[in-house]
Amino acid sequence: MSEKNCTVSLELIRELSLAAGPPGAEDEVRTIVHRELSHLGTTQHDAHGSVIVEGVGEGPRVILDAHMDEVGFAVQSIDKEGRVQFVPLGGWWGHVLLAQRVDILASGGTKIPGVFGCKPPHFLSKAEREKVLPLDKMHIDVGARSREDLEAWGVQVGDPICPRGHFEEMAAKGRYCCKAFDDRVGVGVMIESFRALVETGELPCRPIAVAAVQEEVGCRGARTASAISRPDVAIILEGTPADDLPGMTERQAVLGKGPQIRFFDPTALSNRRLVQMVKGVASKQKIPVQSAVRRSGGTDASTTHLHDRGVPTVVIGVPARAIHSHSSMIDLEDYRQAVS
Repeated sequence: MSEKNCTVSLELIRELSLAAGPPGAEDEVRTIVHRELSHLGTTQHDAHGSVIVEGVGEGPRVILDAHMDEVGFAVQSIDKEGRVQFVPLGGWWGHVLLAQRVDILASGGTKIPGVFGCKPPHFLSKAEREKVLPLDKMHIDVGARSREDLEAWGVQVGDPICPRGHFEEMAAKGRYCCKAFDDRVGVGVMIESFRALVETGELPCRPIAVAAVQEEVGCRGARTASAISRPDVAIILEGTPADDLPGMTERQAVLGKGPQIRFFDPTALSNRRLVQMVKGVASKQKIPVQSAVRRSGGTDASTTHLHDRGVPTVVIGVPARAIHSHSSMIDLEDYRQAVS
């Protein structure tokens, strides 16, 4: 697809990002994926809820994988005064949580709004002010007067909890802030790219869209979805952590500098020939890219590249600042270039 002719839907990114989808509760995101892709191919699911849409074409089976889930929480217990204790689903840092808003996706079928409880500075000792509060010392306040309130609202142990987001363009035009850009930007790139591939008609491959579940808790959906998609080649699409931060000198994911191609992280080593081919296509299309070798982190590549006899895999990411928080940020041009 030519970069010059590439248009993307801002409304799709907004809808995907605001959808609730913690691990194991990706229903709202799955509904959007079905709406956008199910008419473009044969649709199947794994037993965990991943969506696999197979297009038409001759040649190797090439999957475009993006995970639907976002980091979230689950109800661990409810005390007698109606405070909710929780466990994290995915990686969280305590500094980004206190006083932030969430929705409990109650078994009763409603969303119960809540906020991470915190002490005002008036009640903090000097020692408390200087350390991060561990997650197991936090609670979620839904304004309840007792445990019975939550029971009446249908909240049960195990119910998923999702960050509450707000989608907004920043003063810097083309830069947007919201929750869940990891990995809703990847899902958006997958949807827009798969649609464009199918619309081109005859292809030297068979394109397959994979919207995987439970990446944030161990890339589980990508593993089980591979049994259905049976990939020969895999392109993993991510919302990758931007590193254009104070003190970071060797920057490999800068907003506005184009999509990132990840060579390595501790969970997967990208296929070198595939990486060079992707970089060559980007160069021909005049799409700027950034190359990265990461000391930490992981993606759906971790399980996909090990399927069957092995799958040549590459990870392409849209840089996003402050991921795994309520307020991450992307540059729309990086997203558009990833689709290109």
